Parts: sequence; C-alpha cells; structure tokens
Amino acid sequence: METAEAPAKKTSGFRDTLLFTLGGIVVALLVHAFVLQSFYIPSESMEKTLLINDRVMVNKLAFTFGSVDRGDIVVFKGWDGEDTIKRVIGVGGDVVKCCDAQRRITVNGTPLDEENKYLYPGVYPSGRQFEVKVPQGRLWLMGDNRSNSLDSRAFLDDGHYGTVSEDDVIGRAFARYWPLSRLSWLSPPETFSAVH
Repeated sequence: METAEAPAKKTSGFRDTLLFTLGGIVVALLVHAFVLQSFYIPSESMEKTLLINDRVMVNKLAFTFGSVDRGDIVVFKGWDGEDTIKRVIGVGGDVVKCCDAQRRITVNGTPLDEENKYLYPGVYPSGRQFEVKVPQGRLWLMGDNRSNSLDSRAFLDDGHYGTVSEDDVIGRAFARYWPLSRLSWLSPPETFSAVH
C-alpha cells in the first residue's frame, strides 16, 4: 500500500507546482499590463535626471485615482506614436511661456527655478520663444536636456500647440532602479509648488 500512494503524491506535487507557476505568471502579466511597467531611457533628452540606458519603474495607475501634476515625469504615446518620457511643465488651463527677463520659463506668470534643480548643466530653459495656453485635458511636456529634447516646443504647429492628451499618458515614472548606483525616487521638484 505504501508503494501505491507514492505516485499519487508525486503527481499531486507536480500539479501544485505547475498551478503555482502558472498563477505566478498570470499575476506578473496582470501587474505588467495594469499596474507597473519598466522602461529604459533610449536618449539623452532627460539628462541630467535620467541617463541613456537608465531603467525606471512606471506606475500605470497613478492617474486613475489622481491627476497629472506639474513636475511629474511621465511615459506617454509621443508625437510619433512611440513610448516617450518627458517632464510635465503645464497642465490644462496653464499658460506656459518662454521666457522672462532672466531666461526662465513661466507657468501662469510664475517663473520656474529649473537650472540647478534638474536641467542639464549649461543649457537654457529654452532657446525657442513660445507662449501657449494648454487646452483642458492636455499637457505641455519638455525634456530636462532642453538642447537635445524633441518635445512640445517642436510641435507648436500640430493643431494642439505641441500638447499631448492626458489619455495618451501610460503612467508616472516614480523610481530609477538601474543601474543600482543611481537608485532613487523620482518626485516633482519644489519649484512647481509655487505655481497656481
């Protein structure tokens, strides 16, 4: 009788292992599809904050239960249809302008102190003059390396003033996890808290 029970236990153990493995795969796929996703940085447009080949974790539910905020770093379907990562400078209703007498970008008349916070060293906030009132439900986005960023400024004549629909946002980048030496949280800089 002991020998008859052994194969049944082996079969049961194999079935349990298979079910746990399949369950884990399903959970991982659901998390990837609806909650968290990893993105790598393919270009220098977000330096100094994000370098080429950095990897970031993106919360895909961040804006399901909250709003997109100025200063957020977001992944979105870009102007060419590709996944793109930029910083939100203006949200619906904001007037984003370049530049004031000190060469700062202003949002609703409030100058942004960007140079020593996240901009690439030595670059100006923008080399191109513009003034845009961001339509409701849309975002004005810019890279941190303004001299090497194809962002809202490049698409001013696209019929939407270079803005991107909030519906095209995939999620908010909240952590840089690779390389391990650059592990850090990505939170909006304080300069945006002064904007009303």
